Amino acid sequence: MKMVIQRVSRASVRVEGAVVASIGPGLVVLVAIERGDARALADAAAEKLATLRIFPESGSAKMSLSVTEVGGEILVVSQFTLAGSLRKGRRPSFDAAAPPEIAAPLCEALSTALRARSLRVNEGVFGAMMEVEIVNDGPVTFWMQSTSSGEFGP
Repeated sequence: MKMVIQRVSRASVRVEGAVVASIGPGLVVLVAIERGDARALADAAAEKLATLRIFPESGSAKMSLSVTEVGGEILVVSQFTLAGSLRKGRRPSFDAAAPPEIAAPLCEALSTALRARSLRVNEGVFGAMMEVEIVNDGPVTFWMQSTSSGEFGP
């Protein structure tokens, strides 16, 4: 599982011109499910996302609060292109991306696990061509990838 996490002041997703999801201050999580990823990764990712201290305290630039502590929202958007490889040639390879029948339930499991932590979660539409509008706050952007042991790191 690969994720790009952006702290935002607001974000939205449009499909065929209609807004299907939007959030105020919080996090946008662009997520790619890869071959071999399992449900346990969704739970571990949700715990990490809910507790990442990437929001500043009032009057300070120091990042010391989590999305949970600031009452922020989360927008989860599936983005299989994060699983793409640019190592060979000029056309990306998506061999590492999980097939939709595996990826869609794991994306949903991530959202469900975040909601279980009392977070307000909105979602893009899996497999749709989406227009994602992100107003990055900071800018603050992180990249996380699961390891073979089920932990997350850069």
